[in-house]
Amino acid sequence: MSRNSTSVILVLIIASLFSCSGKQSDKLGHINATDTLKKDKKVVNRKSILFFGTSLTAGYGLESTDQAYPQLIQQKLDSLKLPYQVVNAGLSGETSAAGNGRIDWMLKQHIDIFVLELGANDGLRGIPVKETTGNLQAIIDKVKQKYPEAKLMLSGMEVPPNMGEKYTTDFRNMFRILAAENQMTFLPFLLQNVAGIPSLNQGDGIHPTAKGQVIVAENVWSKLVNLL
Repeated sequence: MSRNSTSVILVLIIASLFSCSGKQSDKLGHINATDTLKKDKKVVNRKSILFFGTSLTAGYGLESTDQAYPQLIQQKLDSLKLPYQVVNAGLSGETSAAGNGRIDWMLKQHIDIFVLELGANDGLRGIPVKETTGNLQAIIDKVKQKYPEAKLMLSGMEVPPNMGEKYTTDFRNMFRILAAENQMTFLPFLLQNVAGIPSLNQGDGIHPTAKGQVIVAENVWSKLVNLL
């Protein structure tokens, strides 16, 4: 894939994530985390894994919530008979600032593993990296304060080169620095081996299909497994 093609793909990815903010009523764009937290009292003895992110985590555009990568990971956990319950708290259009406001409610449920996937929509808006860093750090701090024993994982994202070389570089490095400073397990790019491949993306060319979500789940699992 050429550098220009990659840049176009990144532009579309970030733009699509942001545009989803006006579609939160979509049947999968806004997964009801409340139901996830309350359902199935038989799993109360399981440890909890909270996926906190954007439409990519929510499973935007899929036919069933079971096709989103957090649910695919739940299936894998169950097949291996590992005592974990996944909570999908992805929300379309989420920014780091909005996530910082929403995380308090999510922390009412005990968390053993926290997976953070936020920042892409900040990049589209050109929000200063320092501001996004502050919001993400605030989210991480709240998790640490409420559940100091929780294990943490961070997914990095990219912004297109037209944002400027310095912004692009600073944005990319932000995730790696945050992960290192907070001793978080780090996944550099959630959509590795999926972005830009037509057969693995929906009609918008951005959000993974069910088949693409399988690969995304593998990406996440490759890092998450070390926290189990």
